[in-house]
Amino acid sequence: MQNKYEKKQKGDLPVLAICYDFDKTLTPDDMQAQGYIQAVGQDVDEFWMESNMLASNHEMDQGLAYMYMMKKYSSGKILFTKGTLMEHGKSIQLFPGVEKWFDRTKEYGKKCGVKVEHYIISSGLKEMIEGTSVAEAGAFEKIYANSFLYDEFGVAIWPAQVINYTNKTQFLFRVEKGVLDIGDDDVNSRFAEEDTRVPFRNIVYIGDSATDIPCMKLVKTRGGYSIGVYNPETEEKTKVYQLIRDKRIDYFVPADYREGEILDKLICSIIEKTAKNEMIEKYRISCEKETKDAEQFESMETIIKRELSIDLIGSSSFKETHTIISELNMYDDFEPDTVEKLFTAGARNGQVRAVINDPDVAAFYNGLISKCNVLSEEGKKVRDLIDGCIVR
Repeated sequence: MQNKYEKKQKGDLPVLAICYDFDKTLTPDDMQAQGYIQAVGQDVDEFWMESNMLASNHEMDQGLAYMYMMKKYSSGKILFTKGTLMEHGKSIQLFPGVEKWFDRTKEYGKKCGVKVEHYIISSGLKEMIEGTSVAEAGAFEKIYANSFLYDEFGVAIWPAQVINYTNKTQFLFRVEKGVLDIGDDDVNSRFAEEDTRVPFRNIVYIGDSATDIPCMKLVKTRGGYSIGVYNPETEEKTKVYQLIRDKRIDYFVPADYREGEILDKLICSIIEKTAKNEMIEKYRISCEKETKDAEQFESMETIIKRELSIDLIGSSSFKETHTIISELNMYDDFEPDTVEKLFTAGARNGQVRAVINDPDVAAFYNGLISKCNVLSEEGKKVRDLIDGCIVR
């Protein structure tokens, strides 16, 4: 059955994916506290206290709890529709420089030969994020966040998607593989390294607190970049200090997205590094692929003989040496590179040198030497060892 979902394809340019939490990462406060909670006649602190208590008392996901509270308190106050929620998104305050950040980093990426993409992975509300000026301008490749199901009149009636701190990580794998649609199970499929659209080394995760830890840890341990941000006005760094202590992040910076600020310089450096590193990685992968392709045309016998020669180089006992020699004696001819490995074993491995004049070992090497028109330096050392010209 053909997969009905479209996937992002790997292009000529390497991709750097920058993934963001939203609340207190791109905006100084929770999005619901910037107009919505007040609009339904509630005190912000009391709203969150009640929401957290609801989650605790009923073993409920905190995201589901606040979504229930939003719907509950909208009754008789505002029309609870997608349009209303997006409208509230327009009033969300963004950190300095966020408005121009996404286009500027994309443009810098182009100059460096890197395609920069931006993704939201948030436990906030998707509809509100979609209402922000940056989302409406097309800043994000994809927004993963909590969302509602709507009835035929556009009224929110049920949660459609809930994202918490633990299941956030699945979306990093979607970004990695280009399998962006939430319903696409191909996210669980294995992709060859050369077919991976955004390897984790090219993923940046930017967040602010403990709820981002699973994503930060995953990105960091897989070779990407985890960055903690703090409010540049308050300069409160307690959370990012803890993230550094716990080795969840590599860097922390103020959430100031303006050109020339620390975060801007850091991301530009990562873009530059990505451009250079991907040239190296591309060549490494091509070497591995060529080797694998070449091996497909080799006979199994050739591969076995080469592996035995490598085993002899690493032999760590007399018994192992004699066993390997016994297996090698089953073959008459050896490829030049294998011959050289066998001579290297005889000349350099102390275990092999110590038994070089045992009848089976000496016979094997004398046969090898007799078939060589020109002996390499290692071959000459083996010959001299057998002839007694070199003291072991």
